[in-house]
Amino acid sequence: MRPLVRPSPNIWNTPGLYELENLAADPHGRIPAAMREIGDWRGRTMLDIGCGTGFHLPTWAASAHRVIGVEPHAPLESLARRRTKKLANVSVLAGTAQSLPVPDSSVDVAHARWAYFFGPGSEPGLLELDRVMRRGGTAVVIDNDPTRSTFGGWFRRGYPDIDPVAVERFWSRRGWTRTPIDMGWSFESRADLEAVVRIEFSPDVADAVLAEHSGTEVDYAVNLWSKGY
Repeated sequence: MRPLVRPSPNIWNTPGLYELENLAADPHGRIPAAMREIGDWRGRTMLDIGCGTGFHLPTWAASAHRVIGVEPHAPLESLARRRTKKLANVSVLAGTAQSLPVPDSSVDVAHARWAYFFGPGSEPGLLELDRVMRRGGTAVVIDNDPTRSTFGGWFRRGYPDIDPVAVERFWSRRGWTRTPIDMGWSFESRADLEAVVRIEFSPDVADAVLAEHSGTEVDYAVNLWSKGY
């Protein structure tokens, strides 16, 4: 039986709008640049945990030897398969972070972005990483930094129960290293920005932050947590 999966409040319900969010995020490519410095996937086996519609899989596939996307939500898994059907070195599998469908010691670089690994509570997934990572491999987790940036302020208002101090303590005590990244959001239109904000926050928070912010760009900070094996 597949482990319990917490439904995603954004991509599960509105994958089309989440596509707009992916297109707007990190317009300067700062996240993959930082990832390459920490654990390059060129010529190696790359695992994308919670790959969603497979948005990032072609990026990894361009230089990796093999790419494996794992996704628990069947409609998203189907979209990821369709997106990558012409990429011979990409496989998309049904699975969860707590029960990855890959052999022991088979992954060189693991990537999870806004999927499952949100600090306290993700211990079962971390045990799975210990199982699947090869010696010399690198795991990377990307999540919001609520302590800075315009989006960080929005995030604190939308999710006041998330304690950034507790999250940082969780990762640091387990030997992970934080790399702060200012990635930014840059939308083609104000309508796209507003639509994405409304899938990320409750109606009252979305109304408030949109009333305070003009334009189509948002300064947005994230944390890249990494661990070598």
